[in-house]
Amino acid sequence: MMTREEFRCLLEQGIVVLDGATGTNLQQAGMPVGVCPEQWILEHKEALLDLQRRFVEAGTQILYAPTFTGNRLKMAEYGLEDKLTQINGELVALCKEAAQGKAYVAGDMTMTGQQLYPMGELTFDELVSIYKEQAKALYDGGVDLFIVETMMSLQETRACVLAIKEICDLPIMASLTFEKDGRTLYGTPPEAAVVVLQSLGVDAVGVNCSTGPEDMAAMIRTMYDYADIPLLAKPNAGLPELEDGRTVYRMTPEEFGRDGKLLVEAGARIVGGCCGTTPEHIKALSGAVRDMPPRPIRAVRRRVLASERQVTEISLSGPFQIIGERINPTGKKALQAELRQGKLSLVRQMAREQEQNGAAILDVNMGTNGIDEKAMMVKAIYEITAVSGLPLSIDSSYPEVIEAALRIYPGRALINSISFEREKIDKLLPIAKKYGAMFIALPLSDEGIPASLEEKHAVLDALLAEAYAQGFTKEDIVVDGLVATVGAAPSAALDCLATFIHCKHGLALPTVCGLSNISFGLPGRAYVNMTFLAMAIASGLTMAIANPSQDMLMNVAAASNMLMNKEGGDMAYIKRMQYFTAKEEERKRQEAETAQRSQATGGQAAILSSDKAAADPVYQAVLDGERDAAVRYAEEAVARGMSPEQVIDELLIPAINRVGELYNQQVYFLPQLIASANAMERAIALLEPLIERKGQKESATVVIATVEGDVHDIGKNLVGLMLRNYGYRVVDLGKDVPASAIVAAALEEKASIIGLSALMTTTMMRMKDVIAEAAAKGYGGKIIIGGAAVTASFSDEIGADGYSKDAADCVKLVSDLLSC
Repeated sequence: MMTREEFRCLLEQGIVVLDGATGTNLQQAGMPVGVCPEQWILEHKEALLDLQRRFVEAGTQILYAPTFTGNRLKMAEYGLEDKLTQINGELVALCKEAAQGKAYVAGDMTMTGQQLYPMGELTFDELVSIYKEQAKALYDGGVDLFIVETMMSLQETRACVLAIKEICDLPIMASLTFEKDGRTLYGTPPEAAVVVLQSLGVDAVGVNCSTGPEDMAAMIRTMYDYADIPLLAKPNAGLPELEDGRTVYRMTPEEFGRDGKLLVEAGARIVGGCCGTTPEHIKALSGAVRDMPPRPIRAVRRRVLASERQVTEISLSGPFQIIGERINPTGKKALQAELRQGKLSLVRQMAREQEQNGAAILDVNMGTNGIDEKAMMVKAIYEITAVSGLPLSIDSSYPEVIEAALRIYPGRALINSISFEREKIDKLLPIAKKYGAMFIALPLSDEGIPASLEEKHAVLDALLAEAYAQGFTKEDIVVDGLVATVGAAPSAALDCLATFIHCKHGLALPTVCGLSNISFGLPGRAYVNMTFLAMAIASGLTMAIANPSQDMLMNVAAASNMLMNKEGGDMAYIKRMQYFTAKEEERKRQEAETAQRSQATGGQAAILSSDKAAADPVYQAVLDGERDAAVRYAEEAVARGMSPEQVIDELLIPAINRVGELYNQQVYFLPQLIASANAMERAIALLEPLIERKGQKESATVVIATVEGDVHDIGKNLVGLMLRNYGYRVVDLGKDVPASAIVAAALEEKASIIGLSALMTTTMMRMKDVIAEAAAKGYGGKIIIGGAAVTASFSDEIGADGYSKDAADCVKLVSDLLSC
């Protein structure tokens, strides 16, 4: 087995070469589609031994064990879950035999194929347990290190990494696969993946599959700007094409080796091949990069937080930023009442509003009487991350609440805060380390609030020394200035300004403060707060925990950034003023719309214009993904005189169309798309029984399925949800469905359209089998296809009637085909 230090030493020697494709090469060796790959390999051991020996001869230094789908959920699809330990162990032994000590063997782990809560039923801790089973089997089998690969979900990647780290201390490499838009299926950009995974403690991070080496180089360049660990690149041999009914990769070994040099130039230290790459491709790659000097690993780390969908940098020289304070029940009776009822609509609303108003980070505190704070914090994390892409600051007096939040948060969070109180520091520093969180250092000790500026700085120094001793760096820490009220302590403001100056120029640390504390008990608090804010920013204050809906606060912050010549401060100020003006105009417009609606007479609502539809709460509830609100407002719309058909046609469908537009524009991502679709589905479920069906034409039927051999169904499930929302009758046959069963169901259901999904290049040819079966059986409807591996040109080649790139596009495609 390999130590993490040995892994680092290996990489210091130069570029490390991985193996190439396993699946596509074994298919060439006779492995049929639809079988359990792990079982087939153990029944045909020579096929793998021959392939891996050739990879080692070609220059491979790390072999991937063929345990890709060796987790319990995947094994259960073949009835082999009780043999998980045996199968994983035997496959590792087989690879060790092939390697003969000339290459390391990595235990290969990947997606389970099931969606995590709240989009699916699988909880985060259940997933960690599933991964721990396989990790333990691989560790006991003798792997040298681990690779977590072909991941589409950053959260699922986190679960797998945590599982491995809770089993052993072997090196971990992790790589995700990205869509054509440069994000994963769940909307994660490369920089967010790097920030989250390196803070979690992986030893290398990167990209695999997705595309060919030339296009992958752009992703590696983005990652390099944020990485302080080695980068991995394992591209396909170009894009797949169809030739004589087979999926082929036309990139030659020579071309692969030539373009592979681009990956090293972009910053990759670990390179290999994915789909379509043979031992000849790896030999050419190894020869091309062997003597290339790797780019240096970043010595100076960046101070960055991340959500699943974006990063936020905290820079000593960068613009002042606001941590939104609103999601805190202290002093908020309405929020307290909602939390006691187990509701979080106000929390979601506050998250959206604070992001719209310019917050850079959202502070989350669930501390109030009458609730289970830990359970509510976890629930709040799920709800907030569904509606906002901002990174979170986790705020609680209880370490167990903070750990519960960090465990399920799909990003890199900020802990608010860790003091020098012995119980707090002993519990929270290890938690921050385990989950890769940054933290706010609060200069309080067991003796209480420091009595002087000198004592405050002495407590801070002691806290920092302990953090540094446990492996934290300056880039992990933000210092709380510990603002006291100037009404009780006349030097409070001056002391804080001194702390801000000391931290920025003496300690090279960013600072934060609770801004409003300075004016407590004084009249005209806003004037005191804003004056102190401007002085604090000039003294080096980096962030403040405040309410971003206070226009004066945000305007002063924007003006201060401009006056201090912060990068981009001038344009940010202009943009802020434009937003402020537009916000006022929108407020007045909404007031006028409300007044106009209240004057409506005759018991019948007028047909809504598109502008009026956008202002309607039904429309907004779908846009925001608010399920309960969508139902409530739909009921109210019917009560005020709209027919159920009007609500669907004039409010719900325009809203979901707008959601589709936002998804295509990368304003919304998969979680928001699903939330909005679910909200619309709930509203339609209320309205449909109220619709008079007499004389109406029956909805068209669409049969959907993931083709034989493919067990991925996230995209297919979303397509079904969207089509149902548009009134189509959807028959979902599930995943891994044979062509004969798909066509038989379409004939029996009198389906107008068959929709086929495939994620993998190894299964996309099964779509052609369905088209052939449909022709043989006389099916007269249309057949459409989609999925990560599928393209419009592939659709044309196999004779499909259409291709859609995502669920929103599929709805339009179905509508167009049925109107022909």
